[in-house]
Amino acid sequence: MAALFVVSSILLFTLLSLDSATSFQIADPQWHPATATWYGSADGDGSDGGACGYGSLVDVVPYKARVGAVSPVLFKNGEGCGACYKVKCLDQSICSRRAVTIIVTDECPGGYCSGGKTHFDLSGAAFSRMAVSGHGPQLRNRGEISVVFRRTPCKYHQQNIAFHVNEGSTPFWLSLLVEYEDGDGDIGAMQIQQANSAQWLDMRHVWGATWCITAGPLNGPFSVRITTLSTKQTLSARDVIPRNWSPKATYTSRLNFS
Repeated sequence: MAALFVVSSILLFTLLSLDSATSFQIADPQWHPATATWYGSADGDGSDGGACGYGSLVDVVPYKARVGAVSPVLFKNGEGCGACYKVKCLDQSICSRRAVTIIVTDECPGGYCSGGKTHFDLSGAAFSRMAVSGHGPQLRNRGEISVVFRRTPCKYHQQNIAFHVNEGSTPFWLSLLVEYEDGDGDIGAMQIQQANSAQWLDMRHVWGATWCITAGPLNGPFSVRITTLSTKQTLSARDVIPRNWSPKATYTSRLNFS
């Protein structure tokens, strides 16, 4: 009987692990050409908020000074929000060999970003970090520069995925924003499960990193299942949003992609 319990426990753990954190490789070994500019103050952290909807998160660690706006080919109508990239410049006379890691938090739809170009509009701080030490001002003075980039896994050390309930949410219209997603960083599908129900209800991508469902009345606590856009990994956070949830509140799960 004890042996059967151990085997059953191991099987259950395996199934949960496969559902919540199957390992896929998002890292791109190849560097690709692009262009980059910077915006905001010279040593600033970038925009407040942005088209992805992260709001004041962009002003604090781990987003702080790592935010970036990208052209539509990377923004993907908002489904590219949360993805992480390594970006480095090429002029050896002024550029460091190291790459800066940025998180997609905004879109730059026009100007340098138009015409199907792959472009990064970085915070002043992120742009400056591509330069050799002490040469940030000279690099910023160049305006638009040539860079190379590649996709890299997002890593939010000691942070689990969180779900922010957007302002205006009701039991008939529930809107969620996903925060601190390791690995892919992006979202391709999202579902919720109500209390005392086995049915997963599809949520609809609205804009940026925001998803919503119009139904109801919806009864918590809610479980949330997300599927990444890039590698189709799935994670289910059971009862992560409590019965007495509130708009503008953030609820942290016990899980993340590893």
